[in-house]
Parts: sequence; structure tokens; C-alpha cells
Amino acid sequence: MSSDYQPRILVLATLACAYPGADAVGQAHLEYPSNINILRVPAPVVFPEDFYLHSFAKGVDGILVTGCGTDCPFEGVYPKLSRRIDRIVQRMKAGGLEIERLRLTAICTVCIKAFLKEVNQMNDKLRALGPVKTEAAAALWRQSLADLRVAAGLPAQAS
Repeated sequence: MSSDYQPRILVLATLACAYPGADAVGQAHLEYPSNINILRVPAPVVFPEDFYLHSFAKGVDGILVTGCGTDCPFEGVYPKLSRRIDRIVQRMKAGGLEIERLRLTAICTVCIKAFLKEVNQMNDKLRALGPVKTEAAAALWRQSLADLRVAAGLPAQAS
């Protein structure tokens, strides 16, 4: 892959743990790649499965989901999030998207080194993989929406 390629990376960072950890990186005047976009969220579990696939379809090359791990202040959320990420990874694998594009990790409020390690590793992996296959991701996203409609008792295709 060209050395000029800069992957688009989205980091979902929890308000309770991961975002303060990312903020600590800035307070320490340390740097991470400029192609990292951090979104502060109460808990990544609020994002449905199709959010991730839609993000890939729109050209996001990788998503790093950073949470509190087992220290999550919301009971039972981290295991639920882990199961959701596993389901998405299985869809990605079946649909021809590299599973390295999605990663779940725990980052604490003072985990400067861990945050830097995770974003730099993700950046390096994605630079090696190249741009996301948006057509494959769009097909997976459409299938995910159809599955949601069926689960809700609606026809698979919207009329």
C-alpha cells in the first residue's frame, strides 16, 4: 500500500474510562496519528450492529471500540458489547471484510500507553490492509437491515 495512504479510523471512547484515557494523552502532549477520530459515547453498546457495517460502507477503514472492560459502571454492558462485536466479526468474515478492521479493547482513565499502543497498532494494520471494500460492507449493511426488519416481523425489503 502507498505510504501516502491514511486510513480513516473511528474510535468509540466511553465517557467513564476510555475518553479520559485519550484526553490524558493530549494533556501529556503526546501525539497519535491525525487520521484518528474519537467519538465520546456513554457506552458503545448503544450502537446497533448495523452502525458498524454502515460506517464501513461509508468509507471508515477501521473502528476501535474502547470501553471500561469489566470495570464498566453499567452492569452487564461489557459482556453484551463483546457478544455484539463477535456477531459483527462473524458477519464481516462471511462477507469478505477483514476482521482486523474492528477491535474491542479496554482502556482505563489513565491508560496513556495502552491508548497510544491501540491506535498506533490499528493505524499500522489498516495501512497494510488498504482501504475498506465499501461495496462488500454496503452489502453486509443491507443484509443486516433486512435481518432487523425480519426480526421485527416486517418484510425483509422496505416498500
